[in-house]
Amino acid sequence: MSRAIALFSGGLDSILAVRLLLEQDVEILAVSFETPFFDSEKGRVGADMLSVPFRAVDITEEHLAMMRAPKHGFGRNMNPCIDCHALMLRAAGRIMEAEGYDFLFTGEVLGERPKSQNRNALRTVAKASGYRDVVLRPLSAKLLEATQPERDGLVDRERLLDINGRSRKRQMALAEQWGITDYPTPAGGCLLTDPNYSKKLRELWDHEPSAGADDLKFLAVGRHFRLTDAVKLVVGRDQRENERLLGLTNSGDTKLFTPSVPGPVGVLRGNADDATRHLAAEIVARYSDAPATGEVAVVLTVDDADTQLPVVPADPEAVAALII
Repeated sequence: MSRAIALFSGGLDSILAVRLLLEQDVEILAVSFETPFFDSEKGRVGADMLSVPFRAVDITEEHLAMMRAPKHGFGRNMNPCIDCHALMLRAAGRIMEAEGYDFLFTGEVLGERPKSQNRNALRTVAKASGYRDVVLRPLSAKLLEATQPERDGLVDRERLLDINGRSRKRQMALAEQWGITDYPTPAGGCLLTDPNYSKKLRELWDHEPSAGADDLKFLAVGRHFRLTDAVKLVVGRDQRENERLLGLTNSGDTKLFTPSVPGPVGVLRGNADDATRHLAAEIVARYSDAPATGEVAVVLTVDDADTQLPVVPADPEAVAALII
């Protein structure tokens, strides 16, 4: 029996790729990757459904280093898809070599994504990973060069597929044939493909080049304001975001809230002077239920120390000029 590692997102294509090789009695480990931009939860759910072993692998440090200067550039937004896919294959390849697996495979479909899954891109990704000859794409294998596991008879190439293009009709028909009904929609789970997130990421790295994983997690939550080159304010838009922000705070962050009226949580990150703290309080007050005129108390908490500031809510036009 051959053994293989699946790069497994938990989407329909990767589910079908695993199912197809299970038909050939391949022993499979499903591996999903984690960074601040995507998580492994869909992979975990999909692996459970298929009853295959699952492993989540955090590649944050490698991924951030790659993001600073991706060799093959970015897509429409801040998504370095070719370099990212190569990095994932490289990480999976290390597991393959260390634990005695025979090859790697993905759910990629030739032509499904015109820029990152065309023939040249697939070849480039496999080559850049360092494992070119052992990267199998079972759903489109018959349209691609035969790989080492096919040539060596570890899998039967004739039982692999020749899916091509953006239509998902064949995938959906296969899912129905195999009784697979619970799978996520094809919308991407990577924040780097989101234009608004990408805009905030560019802005963050422009002002704070050393910003790391903790700062990146904030980008997906709330309204963001640039108060100085080194100080940002994030304001929750609803109760769920307020709770998420509180869960993301670190020692030294300033938390802001309006105790006397309903309002958002604000988190101020960076070395803020008194004037900047006062401005942050005015912005938090602006998004509270306080009247637009007249003072409201805003409490600023740093670790266990509280300060109360009476402020007038900031003018909406002034606030709009600071929002990222």
